[in-house]
Amino acid sequence: MTDEPTPLDFLRAVYLNEGLPLGVRMRAAIEAAPYLHPKLSATAILTPDDFATRLDRAIARSGLELELIEARPVQQRE
Repeated sequence: MTDEPTPLDFLRAVYLNEGLPLGVRMRAAIEAAPYLHPKLSATAILTPDDFATRLDRAIARSGLELELIEARPVQQRE
């Protein structure tokens, strides 16, 4: 392993150097940013089952008894 600076070290030195023009510093910061800060992203896991089927399986695995709410329609007065 050597003590040579990495390309990322070079970019850091450029964007931290206040003696360089702002445009050059900004470009170095833009190029270095993906290596310094994680990119947030979302992924979807597709399965052949629909959501209701997956939910039913998850409830069954939990071993919990679910209480059903007995709802009755409310008659509207006119």
